[in-house]
Amino acid sequence: MKNAVQNKYCSPEAIKRLALYLRGLKTLRGVNVKIISSEDITKILDVSACQFRKDLSFFGGFGKRGVGYEVDVLSREIERILGVNKNWPIALVGVGKLGGALLGFPGFSKFNLRILAAYDSDKKKIGKIVAGVKIEDVKKLKESIKEKKIKIGMICIPVERVQKVAEDMVRAGIKAMLNFAPVNININRKDVYISNMDMAAELESLIYFIK
Repeated sequence: MKNAVQNKYCSPEAIKRLALYLRGLKTLRGVNVKIISSEDITKILDVSACQFRKDLSFFGGFGKRGVGYEVDVLSREIERILGVNKNWPIALVGVGKLGGALLGFPGFSKFNLRILAAYDSDKKKIGKIVAGVKIEDVKKLKESIKEKKIKIGMICIPVERVQKVAEDMVRAGIKAMLNFAPVNININRKDVYISNMDMAAELESLIYFIK
């Protein structure tokens, strides 16, 4: 197997598929599968064998012709490509119903992700410990994120506060944000990546296909 080398022309969509491949590979490891073919992936994920091979080709040669892919080895390579072979702390803003659920979500640890800091403006919540994380005053967000050297943020707050909080997070050193508020964040920085998770819009699109 050739060493995986990051290709600057790999599309964001391909990177997202790599994350799905890793999830599928972890499922296979859980049932003690050692070797897979590209066709095996299609049994777990909604992707063609051709697409699977094409996505991997951006990063080098994987697998053996006529044999397939070693699940453990390919998992480690994709982890290294994605960068999840090391721990990544996360800053969460907004500890309401959704934020609280995210704090307690055990699945993050499987991918070396951990919510290290949580912030809220509600005085009744500040100081409380949820899922092992002490909730801090959102006013202290910038200094706290800088101190903890956090690069990833999640936003679960009302729409009217999202832009200001996002800007504060970027000033504090956040480079990637997952936004759950139904509004797009406007950050004019090429070195900051933002993913907007509008669940209502996703459901509306699903309704269109079944109506």
